[in-house]
Amino acid sequence: MISTVLSTLMIMLQSSADTSAPFFGFMGVTSALVFACMGAAYGTAKSGVGVSAMGVMHPDLVMKSMIPVVMAGVIGIYGLIIAVIIGSGISADSYTSFDGFAHLGAGLSVGLSGLAAGIAIGIVGDAGVRATAQQPKLFVGMILILIFSEALGLYGLIVALIVQTKASS
Repeated sequence: MISTVLSTLMIMLQSSADTSAPFFGFMGVTSALVFACMGAAYGTAKSGVGVSAMGVMHPDLVMKSMIPVVMAGVIGIYGLIIAVIIGSGISADSYTSFDGFAHLGAGLSVGLSGLAAGIAIGIVGDAGVRATAQQPKLFVGMILILIFSEALGLYGLIVALIVQTKASS
């Protein structure tokens, strides 16, 4: 019984096209988009609350304080880019386990780094726009921190692009 199961598994692993491989590829697509958009949504919401609270006292600074909201939205675009690239590379006939796992890794790298970046942008954006309303000299510092937070998502995008190209070769 056990030897039959093991031999069947060995045959499945040795075949060039695995029937479960597309599942992992599509999970990479889903992970890229869902996690990156969760980060973008959190960053937008958290920063938007700060902009709204600050705008009550200083309505003239609202447009200047929209930078964290825009930066959070870019995180979702990173996930969308990778999801489209991975999704277009999935095929039913010549798709191997290696391709599926590589696409899953690419999707998770951009998705989870986008989630982390979105959380960081949201927290920094909320506190930053409120603080900038009280002390305008803090604006440059807030922007620098936001740039480093955005870079976390960019790192995930770069790694995802590199890993995804490994699956295609």
